[in-house]
Amino acid sequence: MFYLLSAVIGYLLGSIPTAFLVLKAKGIDIREAGTGNVGAMNSYEVTNSKYVGIFVFMGDAIKGLVSVYIPLLLFPYGFEYAAFALLFAVLAHCFNPWLGFKGGRGLAAALGGTLLIAPFLAAFWIAGWVLTFLVKRDILLGNIVANALTLIIPFCIPTIVYRYAFPRPDSVSSLMFFTAGLMIIIVIKHFEPMMELLTKLNLIKRTK
Repeated sequence: MFYLLSAVIGYLLGSIPTAFLVLKAKGIDIREAGTGNVGAMNSYEVTNSKYVGIFVFMGDAIKGLVSVYIPLLLFPYGFEYAAFALLFAVLAHCFNPWLGFKGGRGLAAALGGTLLIAPFLAAFWIAGWVLTFLVKRDILLGNIVANALTLIIPFCIPTIVYRYAFPRPDSVSSLMFFTAGLMIIIVIKHFEPMMELLTKLNLIKRTK
């Protein structure tokens, strides 16, 4: 029952289409503009406004944060409930039920939630993104590298990640399950741009 309640809370909050609502106010359907991605990066590229991009990013991050915060208020020692809520928030954000299951790539929502319950993971994601961007000046590459690090690190040093999770998970395996589930959703949404990036770098060839 508690898992169901957490899932509903996360899903409803995650399904708030921040980018769609913000750009709709400007007379733009973001699903039909730019890459069609309903997220902060496409919002910035379509409007050419850093303020719009930052506003959308912060709005999506707050969705993730609140989706975790509410279960933590209801179940103060229930990491699994908060993590479950975040998984469903990111799922609803990436495959939005109000927008024909179109959505964003889930990074901001995931980051907002992990800042509360798994700050160690959030710190690795931010560090990976910043370092990659400083070297390559490529936002998408930064996303991909940061995602890869966030997926790999918990399996390399699980006890350290476990130690800094809050509240403490029931087990290391539950933390691994949460991390893997979150990253699978995000990687699915990054698959197409990742293929385009690899093609651009001549690491793979597109088949006709």
